[in-house]
Amino acid sequence: MDDHTLVIECIKGNPKAQKALFDRFAPKMYSVCLRYMKKTEPAEDVLQDSLVKVFSKLSDYKNQGVLEGWVRRIVVNTCLDQIRKNTKFLGDIQAEEVEYKLEQNSFIAEQLMADDLMRLVQQMPDGYRVVFNMFAVEGFSHQEIAEQLGVTESTSKSQYLRARAYLRDRIEKR
Repeated sequence: MDDHTLVIECIKGNPKAQKALFDRFAPKMYSVCLRYMKKTEPAEDVLQDSLVKVFSKLSDYKNQGVLEGWVRRIVVNTCLDQIRKNTKFLGDIQAEEVEYKLEQNSFIAEQLMADDLMRLVQQMPDGYRVVFNMFAVEGFSHQEIAEQLGVTESTSKSQYLRARAYLRDRIEKR
């Protein structure tokens, strides 16, 4: 079933279509949730909340762009909402304060197994992890990240630089 038909059938309340939508997106979106939440239980909770939002807002989907991207945006925003509820974002720190930790050598992440890298990302402090995921994985700009998180653009940049330094440090220790 194509995305357009799937959405229409879900809006009509067709349980088979709803299950098909869940089966198509839940595994991928769970991995998105795991990147933002440190543990599986909160990731599962956010996934459930996200999918409830997806089903309740399906009538808002205008069939513009890819359905998976629309669903992913809801999942990411739900993760961010949950993080905002649970933690305070780290304060403003200028990017220049952490640049000394970064080297110009190429990043050796390609040598790590995906599970090892995921584990390292999950162990990051919340501010680092959120900005790293939004910038490096989801493709948000620092300006968009700043707007989403209610911080300055320089905070977003410094958190990203710190996340990279954190990963580099952990990788070099292996």
